[in-house]
Amino acid sequence: MRIRTGPIPTQTHEPSIEIAGPMGARYDEILTPAALAFLTELHHRFGARRQDRLSDRLRRRFEIGNGHDPQFRDDTRHIREDASWKVAGAGPGLEDRRVEITGPTDPKMTINALNSGAKVWLADQEDATSPTWGNVIGGQLSLRDAIRGELSFTSSEGKRYEVTATETPTIVMRPRGWHLPEQHIRFTDRYGRSMPASGSLVDFGLYFFHNAQRLIENGRGPYFYIAKLESSEEARLWNDVFTFSERYIGIPHGTVRATILIETLPAALEMEEILFELRDHAAGLNAGRWDYIFSIIKTYRGRGARFVLPDRSEVTMTVPFMRAYTELLVQTCHKRGAFAIGGMSAFIPNRRDPEVTARAFEKVAADKKREAGDGFDGTWVAHPDLIPVARAEFDAVLGERPNQLDRQRPEVEVSASDLIDVHIGRPITAAGVHGNVSVAVRYIEAWLRGLGAVAIDNLMEDAATAEISRGQVWQWIHQDQSTEDGTPITRDYIEGLIAQVLAEADRRDGDRFDDAAEIFREVALGPDFPAFLTLPAYARHLVETD
Repeated sequence: MRIRTGPIPTQTHEPSIEIAGPMGARYDEILTPAALAFLTELHHRFGARRQDRLSDRLRRRFEIGNGHDPQFRDDTRHIREDASWKVAGAGPGLEDRRVEITGPTDPKMTINALNSGAKVWLADQEDATSPTWGNVIGGQLSLRDAIRGELSFTSSEGKRYEVTATETPTIVMRPRGWHLPEQHIRFTDRYGRSMPASGSLVDFGLYFFHNAQRLIENGRGPYFYIAKLESSEEARLWNDVFTFSERYIGIPHGTVRATILIETLPAALEMEEILFELRDHAAGLNAGRWDYIFSIIKTYRGRGARFVLPDRSEVTMTVPFMRAYTELLVQTCHKRGAFAIGGMSAFIPNRRDPEVTARAFEKVAADKKREAGDGFDGTWVAHPDLIPVARAEFDAVLGERPNQLDRQRPEVEVSASDLIDVHIGRPITAAGVHGNVSVAVRYIEAWLRGLGAVAIDNLMEDAATAEISRGQVWQWIHQDQSTEDGTPITRDYIEGLIAQVLAEADRRDGDRFDDAAEIFREVALGPDFPAFLTLPAYARHLVETD
């Protein structure tokens, strides 16, 4: 029996939301009293459960770190074995998802995405957006204006951007994951405790409140990509948020549609349970490949050399653990009537370099051919020029059909051990180590300047790929790894590479390279492993107040 020794809290306050960040132009159109009242209700009802789920993550990570490999759950076996249930499936405008474009929500990128010709636009407030206060609220303004047909943008050079497409992609908005706070909005609970708001609830709540009804009127709906889930209990929390929100504004239950990114190892072992908890709102699952690789590194970083991965470039979609994960995802989705959406190849074209562009087209075509052949119903690209490349591969398999849900994949058999079969048999090279340091430092520098999706060395990098880069460096050091030529990967060795990267950088007044190097040292060279590099970077550098 636990004896309480402290004072028993009593309800003495009305829950409330306070804006702690500065108010910019038109912010009052998003941060309205009615919208803030809705955010208050979301935090009052779901904030404590969010903290419980984050605590569950720590417990699970501790167990795995101490030798308890995750398994398919015995207590939810009945869900997996019950063949009768299906998910809600596609909402209006989501029936054909063969090519989706991803990107941040600033006005220029919003217009480019809407003019791209893709079937769906993942409007990304998560890994492709640096969560500056300006980006968080500015992205909401871009989406609000786009949904109402009012968005235009004029660059500093005087170039004007407008939506000209007669048919625009269906918008699926991705809020931040459960772990991220929003320090510019503070919630005070009924006990008078003040805390940063949830980035998830802020992003979801503001978008849903302002746009759900208008989206329905436009023949679409409030659709979301849900990131970084680690359990079916976290999915149940999102489902309850959706149900409450639908009731709050008076729209039918099940109007919201969610596509869930399977991008963590724990979630890969609970795909069916996640779909079950969200079944009234679920449209599909997505293979979030980069975060999934990072999850493997993070989860097994201290479990010995046999869990060490080689150069990031060698961790392709055809290595054993990635192959098992995607095969299981397609089978799971089609068994339950959900769409399976493929991931994003990092290769991007360069309009100034035909050779780079040709190589990108070749790599992306091969990636999308594999996905379409495996049974995926659609895929992601990060650049408009890649849409025809990806579409051609899916058209070749789908033809006039909008999907291939009828392809059930009964031959697929994936065990829990298959999902952690990380043996690749390739070395760590000096070039691979340098590449990780270079990408991470350069990406963090751009992120600190407010850029979340950054082209580096003809690859599209976002927070997930930067996490892989720093995660591998931390693991290589702590598992006493050496490069192929016998050089030990030590802190001193990495410090030398940081100095080299800084010397090679195109330094300018106001750049953030020194801050980026400081963050990289903390998350890659420190004794502890921060769960996400964005947490210390955000707290230290992106929080601004009046």
